[in-house]
Amino acid sequence: MLQKFQPRRLGVLSAFFSASRLRALFRRGELGLVIAGAFVGITSGCAVTAMSLISRQLHSLVYGIADDDRLSAAAVNITDKSVLLMAPIAGGILLGLMIFILSRTRKKPMVDPIEANALHGGRLSLTDSILVAVQNLLSNGFGASVGLEAGYTQLAAGIASKFGHKLQFRRADLRMLVGCGAAGAIAAAFNAPLTGAFYAFELIIGSYSILTLTPVVVSALISTLIARLLAGDDFAIDVDRFGAVVPADYIPAILLGGFCAGVGILIMQGVAFIEEMARKSSIAPPFRPALGGVVVGLLAMISPQVLSAGHGALHLNLANEVTLSALVGLFLLKSLASAVSIGSGFRGGLFFASLFMGALLGKIFAYCAPYFDHATLTPVIYAVVGMSSLAVAIIGGPLTMTFLALEITGDFPITALVLAAVITSSLVVRTTFGYSFATWRFHLRGESIRSAHDVGWIRNLTVARMMRPDVHTAGVGMSIEEFRQRFPIGSAQRVILIDKDEKYAGMVLMPDIYASPVEKDDEEHGLADFIRHRNDFLQPQMNAKQAAALFDQTESEALVVINDLIERKVIGLLTESYTLRRYSEELDRRRREVSGEL
Repeated sequence: MLQKFQPRRLGVLSAFFSASRLRALFRRGELGLVIAGAFVGITSGCAVTAMSLISRQLHSLVYGIADDDRLSAAAVNITDKSVLLMAPIAGGILLGLMIFILSRTRKKPMVDPIEANALHGGRLSLTDSILVAVQNLLSNGFGASVGLEAGYTQLAAGIASKFGHKLQFRRADLRMLVGCGAAGAIAAAFNAPLTGAFYAFELIIGSYSILTLTPVVVSALISTLIARLLAGDDFAIDVDRFGAVVPADYIPAILLGGFCAGVGILIMQGVAFIEEMARKSSIAPPFRPALGGVVVGLLAMISPQVLSAGHGALHLNLANEVTLSALVGLFLLKSLASAVSIGSGFRGGLFFASLFMGALLGKIFAYCAPYFDHATLTPVIYAVVGMSSLAVAIIGGPLTMTFLALEITGDFPITALVLAAVITSSLVVRTTFGYSFATWRFHLRGESIRSAHDVGWIRNLTVARMMRPDVHTAGVGMSIEEFRQRFPIGSAQRVILIDKDEKYAGMVLMPDIYASPVEKDDEEHGLADFIRHRNDFLQPQMNAKQAAALFDQTESEALVVINDLIERKVIGLLTESYTLRRYSEELDRRRREVSGEL
């Protein structure tokens, strides 16, 4: 009897948990998205905890420090200074070997969560995400001056994207799920759920809506709980008592925000400069991390606090009195080590490095505090303000960094100061530079991405997809009389002219030809007198937005599509009215998807 019942029960369970039923469950309104967000939060918390544990074990194994010590603080007490030099070099060699293998086996460039949400509708390769996480662990574990946040968000977002893809989530929902993964990663990394949630809204999803609020926040909360349960780490800064914040305190805070914006721009350009030098050099990419490791190792022998992300060094410098010269020297060393690490090919980001360097800038700025009358801020408060301001300049996300200050200090009046400073920093960077670190790197690659807003669908709506290939053509040397015989009234609205090499020569409108005076029908006049848009044309790879802008610029109702700028072969025709209609239809469809109508 039991043998007969067991298969039937298993069959019922397997049918209940089938892919189609799960897909229907998760896609059934907002509740299903919340459940999906909770699942992503669990996986994100586990991924962050695992990566953090592996990183600490690598630090312990390579540098011989205790498991619970932070490398950038514990390395100060290492007696064998040769380890400080050799460890980053060894990490560079291992990473170079991995780069060499991947260059032979993988041809497509790896995509990060911002690019995935901006261009690919939230589609991320889980295999690539795991590879990025391993590279980030090798870099950070052997002491390169990079943080783990890039690996955290890549792995968590990759898992979320894979989960959503398997359940065939809609484009908008998949982008939201990638944001849930990133939110869970940052929330677990800093024990700060609000920071993680707004990191997703500002940097990964690119917008805020009521429908995305609950899943993202749930993911961040659950991920924080999972990480706290598994690891128990707590990233917090004790600001001590300093009295009430007075209006005079906002002046130095705003000035510090502007100062950090300028420094952040210099750091981003410095990283880009080193990357460009590496590309222009004759050094093959697999050898660059090892050479970068030499530089990082030499800098670590001067100050071991430049190693890794800088968690330990941050608390070390906040808790102790440090001279101005020591702060300036450490800031220069850390900024150079981070730029060399990333520029030479080590995997990682500048998230925590920007927090650490911003805290150093804040304490440096604190030496100017006596010059501000009635200001009551302490050096630690300046450090928190500088930390958030520099992070906004480099990473972006004003509300993200404001909530980070709130959650790591627990002090609301300080948060108001931070908000004033980060808004100043963000405004200065946007108006003078226009990019964050991630979007600046996209710009250097030739991409026009400024945020994670979904522009991928616009790129997919290309001129090649919208044009009509059947066009009327005629030779540019044809006489008007011959033209009228070949194209009688009503046969076409416009005719494309080509030269003897079959290259595009311009366009003529039928009303212009038939409305011309009879005197022009002699040998001295021809079609050349009626040519329009000689040098105005579209190319097949242009998207609808670019085409619409070109229609507006040339004041034309239709433009020819040519294959390229060299051959100039006519391959089609596109009208402004059809372009705007298709663009509007696609835009409306995307809006309905976001609002849940589809």
